[in-house]
Amino acid sequence: MAAKRLKTSPIVQELFSGAGFLGYSFAVEGFQIAGAVEIDSIAAATYRRNVGDHVMINDVRAVVPSGTCDVLCCGSPCQSHSTLGKKDPNDPRHLLSLEVVKWAKKLMPKTIVIENVPAFLDAPVWRILSRRLRRMGYHVEPIVLNAFDFGAAQQRVRSFTLAFKGRRPSVEVSTKPPKRTVRQAWEGLPAKPNGINHHYAPFPSDLALARMRVIPPGGDKRDVMRNAPHLAAPSWWNLRSEITDVWGRMGWDEPSNTIRTCLLNPSKGRYIHPDQDRVISLREAARLQTVPDDWVFSGLPTQIARQIGNGVPIVLGRAVAKAVFEAL
Repeated sequence: MAAKRLKTSPIVQELFSGAGFLGYSFAVEGFQIAGAVEIDSIAAATYRRNVGDHVMINDVRAVVPSGTCDVLCCGSPCQSHSTLGKKDPNDPRHLLSLEVVKWAKKLMPKTIVIENVPAFLDAPVWRILSRRLRRMGYHVEPIVLNAFDFGAAQQRVRSFTLAFKGRRPSVEVSTKPPKRTVRQAWEGLPAKPNGINHHYAPFPSDLALARMRVIPPGGDKRDVMRNAPHLAAPSWWNLRSEITDVWGRMGWDEPSNTIRTCLLNPSKGRYIHPDQDRVISLREAARLQTVPDDWVFSGLPTQIARQIGNGVPIVLGRAVAKAVFEAL
């Protein structure tokens, strides 16, 4: 699907634009993306191939805001706030979202959209950020949305902080949302990865393969511990390692769990294929993120996995973009 480019479109600038999922979502909904900043050159290369060549490779903190925009989008790093991370109070990434204030003072957008994990809303930096934006005359409203409620075959809950000076953007959640499954999301893909169009998955090691063979649909490492304890790592018997060693297998007729950047590692989540002894492919992961099949990624498999795991599901991004558009 080609992104729209209309001369009368509202203008967007992006900070921490990543591989372009959110920018693409806004472009498809009728916005013009005038500028984007991303520090990761590989993610920026993907952005350039699919959204536009207006992306700048740089640290947001080093860039002097310029130009104009109606909407300022920010997808600052979520790892420092994630419940699965270390949550180090001294993590310098905590403060990156405050760069929005500098850009808002210079560009004076009508609406600001800040995407992150739900835990971001409980962080001290969110309170600082919202207070500064309110002092600038913005109404600040946080919302928490699940991509599954908008048509993604994935349980992925994200927060969006909306700061606005005009009408309040209202994201509509259907009373009867589409309940898509992994099976539906992958319809039409070759059953086994063929390497074409990023339908690639690494072949497991002998030990990983042996473990996968005893994990049933919906199962995880506990099945290995129960049915083949000789294949279990010593650390698995320590319950505190439950989060870091999962070895979960997806189910065909349900949504996936949240797709993260480590999706090529079976120990890091529920990333094992429903009935094949392998992790899901990059294209299968992209489908769960509702990325179109004509989307071309740049980089090595682990770099592509990071781009996919860091992105906003496009159906969710479009729902937010539509609400912002209608409120302008």
